[in-house]
Amino acid sequence: MSILVNKNSRVLVQGITGHEGLFHTQQMVAYNTNVVAGVTPGKGGEWVLNGKIPVFDSVKLAVEVTGANTSVIFVPARFAPDSILEAADAQIPLIICITEGIPVQDMMRVRNYLDQKGSRLIGPNCPGLLTPDEAKVGIIPGNIAISGNIGIVSRSGTLTYEVLYALKKVGLGASTCVGIGGDPINGTSFIDVLELFEADPHTDKIALIGEIGGMDEERAAEFIANNMTKPVAAFIAGQTAPLGKRMGHAGAIIEGGSGLAGDKNRALQAAGVRIARHPEEIPELLQ
Repeated sequence: MSILVNKNSRVLVQGITGHEGLFHTQQMVAYNTNVVAGVTPGKGGEWVLNGKIPVFDSVKLAVEVTGANTSVIFVPARFAPDSILEAADAQIPLIICITEGIPVQDMMRVRNYLDQKGSRLIGPNCPGLLTPDEAKVGIIPGNIAISGNIGIVSRSGTLTYEVLYALKKVGLGASTCVGIGGDPINGTSFIDVLELFEADPHTDKIALIGEIGGMDEERAAEFIANNMTKPVAAFIAGQTAPLGKRMGHAGAIIEGGSGLAGDKNRALQAAGVRIARHPEEIPELLQ
């Protein structure tokens, strides 16, 4: 079982005719994800993947015709904010934005609008979601994970893959893997996902993958201490990062001494979270 996406999710791909959109749609379909439509303005009426998936000019029309309830966005950064807003206007409950490089001020405007609309955004600048053997929405490779009872929530795409594969190697599987993205302003936080995992009867343990910058991990630690009954293991990336140096993600920067890996580890440890020294140690902490 899963949170957020499963075999019944009806997925729409915004930017489906672009190089990235088409490639990852092929991967999602190969994983048996239920991709029902694509959207590229000006290309409505076309079909992709040998006539399997119809393309529409607008998200609204695609939803009306196909009943899509999940959107995944593969469009350039300058168009992505409007793509998110269009999906929200079409009342899609779950929107996943893979696009990186969206300006913070644009995301502030988008986040404010989504809060009024009630749609949930995963990302931007994220790898998406994977429910092993049910649905893959985004770019997480399907072959590196097996189904199981461990929920995974991560700010880092690459480290997500490492942890999924490390779990698989010792026969441990994931209920759902959620990549929330590493930008300063995103749609879904650690706390949002932890809350879903705590309520999910098919998730028994949780792996949290964080990184330097911001205060999200500290807030998650407070939530874990006060609300979680399930065991959590965590790894924080960037433990040797210098002050003021951005490390990969737009949000992964230590400013004014805040956002340090050590502070995050101490907060999580105080909440009863087991801390991994490297990603490959997480399976051992969750066995």
